[in-house]
Amino acid sequence: MKLAVGICGASGAILGLKFVSKIIDNDNLDIFLVVSNGAKKTLKYEHNIDFDCKDKSNPLLNLHNAKNIRILDDLNLAECISSGSFGIDAMAIIPCSMNSLAKIACGISDTLITRSAHVCLKEKKKLLIAPREMPLDSISLQNMLTLSKEGAIIAPPIIGYYSNSDSLESMENFLIGKWLDVLGIKNSIYKRWGQI
Repeated sequence: MKLAVGICGASGAILGLKFVSKIIDNDNLDIFLVVSNGAKKTLKYEHNIDFDCKDKSNPLLNLHNAKNIRILDDLNLAECISSGSFGIDAMAIIPCSMNSLAKIACGISDTLITRSAHVCLKEKKKLLIAPREMPLDSISLQNMLTLSKEGAIIAPPIIGYYSNSDSLESMENFLIGKWLDVLGIKNSIYKRWGQI
């Protein structure tokens, strides 16, 4: 499975890195990771992570060394995932900023993330969007409705309390597990209903 993952500059960009870290050892996936400049700034501000430094001591940055991940430049619209003929199977944007959400809803493809999302929509591939904003205004809700009608899956990071999460990590695992479920990627990283 060819999976594109976009990480935008919304608060919680760390969730995107953690999402990828949970699937890094899945030999059935070829992962194409795009981290926007805004996401790099958010990671630095919120977690003091310099995404471009390739620090081998930080497990979230070992993505640079993984055999099944290609890290692509968000400003290079000539990258492979910008074309429908490349044949990505699915894309997840975790988190999705309101700016990127609006661009995708309006068909603006000025970054690799927004272009690849548009490719998913036109090729009828799975597109999971995890908008990270609260409260939501009517414009953002309308953009989500527009994308939902086009086939995108709107899956914001909302905790399911039935999972009995007792730490931030278990809450994040619940979110990541649900996103993987939506994408059809088998996982066992969270407690499902009936397992509690």
